[in-house]
Amino acid sequence: MTLKLPSVITRRHALFGAGAAMVAPGILTWPLMSRSAIAQGAVIDITRARTDPIPIAIPAMAGAGGEAQRYGRDIAGVIQANLRNSGLFRPVERQAFIQSPEAAAERPRAQDWRVIGAQALTTGRVDAQGDRLRVEFRLWDVLADTQLQGTAFTAPAAQWRRIAHLISDVIYERMLGEKGYFDTQLVYIAESGPRDRRNRRLAIMDQDGENHRFLTDGSFPALTPRFHPSARQIAFMSYNRNEPRVYLFNLDTGQQQMLGNFTGMTLSPRFSPDGRGVALSAMRGGNADIFVVDLASRRERQLTNGSSLDVSPCFSPDGSQIVFNSDRGGDQQLYVMSADGGNVRRISFGNGRYATPVWSPRGDLIAFTRMSGGQFAIGVMRPDGGGERILSEGWQMEGPTFAPNGRVLAFYRETRARDSRGSGYSSRLAQIDIAGFNERQMVTPTDASDPAWSPLLS
Repeated sequence: MTLKLPSVITRRHALFGAGAAMVAPGILTWPLMSRSAIAQGAVIDITRARTDPIPIAIPAMAGAGGEAQRYGRDIAGVIQANLRNSGLFRPVERQAFIQSPEAAAERPRAQDWRVIGAQALTTGRVDAQGDRLRVEFRLWDVLADTQLQGTAFTAPAAQWRRIAHLISDVIYERMLGEKGYFDTQLVYIAESGPRDRRNRRLAIMDQDGENHRFLTDGSFPALTPRFHPSARQIAFMSYNRNEPRVYLFNLDTGQQQMLGNFTGMTLSPRFSPDGRGVALSAMRGGNADIFVVDLASRRERQLTNGSSLDVSPCFSPDGSQIVFNSDRGGDQQLYVMSADGGNVRRISFGNGRYATPVWSPRGDLIAFTRMSGGQFAIGVMRPDGGGERILSEGWQMEGPTFAPNGRVLAFYRETRARDSRGSGYSSRLAQIDIAGFNERQMVTPTDASDPAWSPLLS
């Protein structure tokens, strides 16, 4: 694998060369006041929780009437799945519950929950009024018998899953001291067909795989989608009219428009943190340079200029620096420069070639793909290049993207084809904690690649 890009870019080359007041529209939340609702000292040490997940009981929410009870069961089910999938919580089996959900919603008996091993407990009540829901939620410290959080949500009934994600985020933050990441989406490339003639469409889904939809029809291959900070726009690379160019996709209108006035191929787009510009690579001859395009004026500002391939730019969270990969030193490595193109310095020095760098939203890490000895790996390092750690290794795995809290990475893995016609080949999304544990596959209706995680939606 090298950075040399053919005139018609392949998928592999493209990746290695390009690489609570109002919390949401229609959802209102307010605190359920309680003297103990601001209890101190309840935050769990997240590093300890890594090997000792928090036992939490999540009974169905109480509700008057069959419809309210159904929403209560479904909301609790989504919360339970979210917390279990994080690897940091261990939901207690419901068969062990002693107190009923209805009784717990009135006032939980702490001893009934302690005896089954729960350290935390959620209770709640759902009121269904026509096409609207009111959901009351409370989080309890079972050991101290105190309420840690009380919140009520009102929303259209169709948004019941979002309410569940928002509650999951509240629990995550209250128990772990870090923002959650459940009220988010992933955009990715949905793949189908033979390996040598893949159909590649933009697709989007909630972080748990629900509410899936295709954004493009596959008439033109798409690659490397990236979210705008508002989560309402996507930049991606398209082969419309067989010209590989960066396009913008508006999630509200479905409209697409080409970005920039470049004469050749453009690739590997990434929005600036303020959402006002897009960094991308533009091919001119055998070289690739990094530009920033202002979205309002469409003016182009060139940041690199040389005989190398400079690709896959990604801003730091404060917008002051850009990480990218380049072969300027003779091999494919990672570099960091100031946002104006100055002060370029190499940061990768491990054994192998590096690509697809992405800055953590917390600013503390840069994730990357590394290839060495025919093996691929997903890893992280500090922005100065120190502290490099490999999180997962395998055959052809690429494209890391951070959840908005910087705690979890998504990427994709490929499996080997069993024969020359590509039989047995597949590509699937996965996620892993930045500590290197809890790797799991993310379910999609087709093969999948090139994931990008949205900011929090609320």
